[in-house]
Amino acid sequence: MIFNSLTYILLLISVVITYWVLPYRARLMLVFAVSIIFYGFWRVEFLWVMLLSVVVDYHVALRMPGSSGLRKKQLLWVSLGVNLSLLFYFKYLIFFADSTIGFANFFGAELDPLVLNIILPLGISFYTFQTISYTVDVYRDLIKPERDFVLYACYVTFFPQLIAGPVLRAAEVIHQFVKRPPFSWEDIAIGVRRIIYGLFLKVVLADNIAPMVDEGFAMSIEAVSAIDVWTLAFLFGFQIYFDFSAYSHIALGSARLMGIQFPENFKFPYLATSPKDFWRRWHISLSSWIRDYLYLPLAGIKVHDRSTGGLGNATVDKHKNRALLATWLIMGLWHGANWTFVLWGLFHVSVIGAYRVVSPLTLGLPQAVKAIGGMLVTLPLMMLAWIPFRASSLENAFAMWYKVFDPAAYAVLGMRENIYLVAAMVMLGIALTYAVKVKLVPLIQRTPIVLVTAEVMLFSLMIPLIVVYFRPINQFIYFQF
Repeated sequence: MIFNSLTYILLLISVVITYWVLPYRARLMLVFAVSIIFYGFWRVEFLWVMLLSVVVDYHVALRMPGSSGLRKKQLLWVSLGVNLSLLFYFKYLIFFADSTIGFANFFGAELDPLVLNIILPLGISFYTFQTISYTVDVYRDLIKPERDFVLYACYVTFFPQLIAGPVLRAAEVIHQFVKRPPFSWEDIAIGVRRIIYGLFLKVVLADNIAPMVDEGFAMSIEAVSAIDVWTLAFLFGFQIYFDFSAYSHIALGSARLMGIQFPENFKFPYLATSPKDFWRRWHISLSSWIRDYLYLPLAGIKVHDRSTGGLGNATVDKHKNRALLATWLIMGLWHGANWTFVLWGLFHVSVIGAYRVVSPLTLGLPQAVKAIGGMLVTLPLMMLAWIPFRASSLENAFAMWYKVFDPAAYAVLGMRENIYLVAAMVMLGIALTYAVKVKLVPLIQRTPIVLVTAEVMLFSLMIPLIVVYFRPINQFIYFQF
């Protein structure tokens, strides 16, 4: 079941109505049961993988309080061992087996490739990280273990964010199931607005940009010009941003209909003024998770306890370069079991390393100059980073990057003219949307009638477009991770 389907809309409406009339225990059972049904719509036979993580971490966490330091560490390793073993088997076994055989054949071993038929369970990377964060937080004494199994299971399996996040901490969610806020029409209005925004971003923008991206990346490298590479990098950057932020909008909106609030996952990342700023704005819950459960522990720095701020809030220490490299290699592999994602991670390591060197040299510049200059440098770099993320092979990724630095490759255009116009219009639209949200909305909020009129006009345009393009055929990009 996917968000951009009538089935999900009808399910959500029925759940929300029932949720607000049920007492506490029945409400928890409803959420848990619906979450299982929601996941089982994909493949019911993979429910055991998710439930195994839930059961193991529930019992491991219960046994940590009062245990000796060694015993607590052993229990933590049980949790990590089970969760990471499941993740490795389903997501990485084929990749590492093929890579090992490929390296062996490179040195003359002549081994036959393994034939493995392993299906990647939907959302395994997200709920694995979420359950790991729970046991680690209990181990660190940041939270107490939850004794109510159904309540804990609702935190892990809560259907709005089960498949593609946000990656939530137990301290952010569990208490909201326990102490349900009073019914509020404001929550309903906010939730509906977020869902409409998300559907618009997905079915109107992301799904209509996708064919242009597919067409461009399907072209032979010889036929692609440097301007085509830039255009495709920007278009895919827009596609993945609209697609994933759409999921986050719908997830946040669906939860808000039940009075549950999630942290924001995106904050106009393409208007970032530095690579550090970008990772404060992009997929904030994941980058915050990577910061607190990977980078800071590897670097020996005190961790945070919230899924806000992103990886950009990690403390800079010139002696922690190995931790930075390891973090981004794992970040790349988390996104996909392919060497192209490793290259994506290495690209970000290089950009962040360069930023750390250059940043002190700009301290004397006026703030406006730093902001504008930083944005003009950061945006194209972040877009170029999407090339290996989308390319079919390392060879194609390097070939496309090479075009960017070849002056002769700028002399021709290889794609349809309207594609370049679409890329330019979308970038302009993002900038205008940011300006309206930051500058105009605070002004018109002082006059409610103007705000209501503006919203009515906006939704009168968005909703018909959603109806026209609404079709449950394009899954969200991050479902594959």
